[in-house]
Amino acid sequence: MDSDAARAASASSGSHHSDVTLRVNGKPHTLTVDHRSVLLDVLREDLDLIGAKKGCDHGQCGACTVLVDGRRANSCLLPAVALDGGDITTVEGLSGDGEDLHPLQRAFLDRDAFQCGYCTPGQICSALGAVAEAAAGHPSHVTDPATPSGQPVPLGADEIRERLSGNLCRCGAYPHIVEAVQDVIS
Repeated sequence: MDSDAARAASASSGSHHSDVTLRVNGKPHTLTVDHRSVLLDVLREDLDLIGAKKGCDHGQCGACTVLVDGRRANSCLLPAVALDGGDITTVEGLSGDGEDLHPLQRAFLDRDAFQCGYCTPGQICSALGAVAEAAAGHPSHVTDPATPSGQPVPLGADEIRERLSGNLCRCGAYPHIVEAVQDVIS
């Protein structure tokens, strides 16, 4: 059977699912996912990890932000099938197996960096990704051009605001969010 015939046979048999293995919060999960399923839906519906929220479903609000292979990503835009073998960290996995909160989670509580809490998991995951990006020397729009290339970028309030600008907070807790991030990096 030639490849076109094989694809046609596969399509007619309804084979639009694949097995994927995702390492989520340090634990491997092998799942059969519909090719149209996005990571956010797999996390919430199949793995009962409800920290990442469905806000806009268009990657514009950041409520669904998780870390994928250490980089922040909008899970509502990522086809789960494309992440086979990926390492996913959600807000639920930040404290590890212990009961102590991650320092950034603790800082959010201490600084009252949330009100309704809907965006908080995405804000925290995005902040962790932003801190790692700055430490790796990735500039942002507001990074001083005199900053040596490849050197860690200092995270002042303007830098933090710029890096977290893709995460919306309908309650307006932004000043406290910036303070919480500053507490963790200082």
